[in-house]
Amino acid sequence: MIAMKYLLILLSALLLLPSQAAALHPAEIVVIANSAVSGSVDLAKYYMKQRGIPKENLIRIRTTSKEFCSRDVYNDEIAEPVRNFLRKKADGTSIRCLVTIYGVPLRINPHAWTPDGKKELEALQKDRAKIQKQLERLSVEQLSQAEHLKQQIVSFDSLIEKLNKKDDRAAVDSELTLLWRETYPVKSWVANPYFLGFRQKSLPVAKEDILFVARLDAPSEKIVRRMIDDSLAAETSGLQGTTYIDARWPKADKDKRNAYELYDHSLHQAADKIAAGRAMPMVVNDQQALFQAGEAPDAALYCGWYSVNRYVDAFDWKPGAIGYHIASGECGTLKPGSGKGWCKGMLEDGVAATLGPVGEPYLTAFPPPELFFSLLVDGYYTLAEVYFLSLPYLSWQMVLIGDPLYRPFRNL
Repeated sequence: MIAMKYLLILLSALLLLPSQAAALHPAEIVVIANSAVSGSVDLAKYYMKQRGIPKENLIRIRTTSKEFCSRDVYNDEIAEPVRNFLRKKADGTSIRCLVTIYGVPLRINPHAWTPDGKKELEALQKDRAKIQKQLERLSVEQLSQAEHLKQQIVSFDSLIEKLNKKDDRAAVDSELTLLWRETYPVKSWVANPYFLGFRQKSLPVAKEDILFVARLDAPSEKIVRRMIDDSLAAETSGLQGTTYIDARWPKADKDKRNAYELYDHSLHQAADKIAAGRAMPMVVNDQQALFQAGEAPDAALYCGWYSVNRYVDAFDWKPGAIGYHIASGECGTLKPGSGKGWCKGMLEDGVAATLGPVGEPYLTAFPPPELFFSLLVDGYYTLAEVYFLSLPYLSWQMVLIGDPLYRPFRNL
């Protein structure tokens, strides 16, 4: 499986990290605001002032105020104005990062399905979900014996993937990463040339084709301002607090790992990497039950899984906290009063940065925790660089929410 292939080479990839790189800086950032949404342009100006981003690096688009848009709206009202702005800008080719601001649509909807195709996909997803629930009820010892269930999951994933290749849905931000490419397949994903797990492979797109994209967005303008302020404050003093890692099982024998166990093992490895890089208190939960209310005070870093669209408020977040939850559709909406996804819940409760998918991404689309947190605690890379070095796919479902210039451990 894909998960096994690239997770097994992450350790060697980490050893190959360059000792020096051109760090992202403010002049290389362009900020995109939606003038049709109250507060969007003001938030953009506030962020740019706080970070010293040149005033002329602001793009005012005018598009729908809804979180979801069609492919045509994305092309005509988002991508083309941004592309034209960069082409006209004298130093446009030096821009490395785009920041979408509160009010910019979150997701590109797929073209309409035929009734028969939709029924076929829904039936497959329903059957897969039943098998997944059976697997989730098993202990790690039982799971290693349930080969027939694992094979059914693999078969369902293959069939669903084939159907979804007819589906051009994507996160707006993930699609913007390929803005400079005139042609590329919009169905399914495109391998990210920055991802360290693909370091030695020949890929269909090159690094020079890619723009980093991050989002400063939340259920309210007030939260976005708080995220900006907390990131700057944490950089000054260094992010302090406790790391919480929520695995589901104890470390598995390396010869007995399936794809799920590999990702669970990556959570354990993330804990080891953080502990080796930073003197921070650490709590690792290796039981099926997630952290519950009151069990995670002073939370600075977090990663865990698998509570789908059901945020568990176990945390007292420190200013500048960063974390993400591995589950489907956790960034499906950021609107207030709607949805219970982890991205929305964590932002409302106090994190400064998170990431998640706007739709079903499949497990292998998530940044492996071991790689993401190794890069983060290193202190050299900005949040955007950490994300893109650990992100497997572009033109797909994943979104980074947070200040791309944020470096929580730069002074430690």
